[in-house]
Amino acid sequence: MPQRHPNQRPVCRDCDGFPIVAITTGTRLPDGTRATLRIACPGCHGTGHTTPAPVLARTGR
Repeated sequence: MPQRHPNQRPVCRDCDGFPIVAITTGTRLPDGTRATLRIACPGCHGTGHTTPAPVLARTGR
């Protein structure tokens, strides 16, 4: 079973660590292949990881 490294950042909850996907447009290129668009996850901006949420600090009384 794989062990988590203590310094490893958490995986993005939106993309589950698969930050960039290829979507076919349906259009065929002259060589017969399909045109694809590469789309990055908007939650992690294509990194696959998120930064931990900052800890709330209580101020005042």
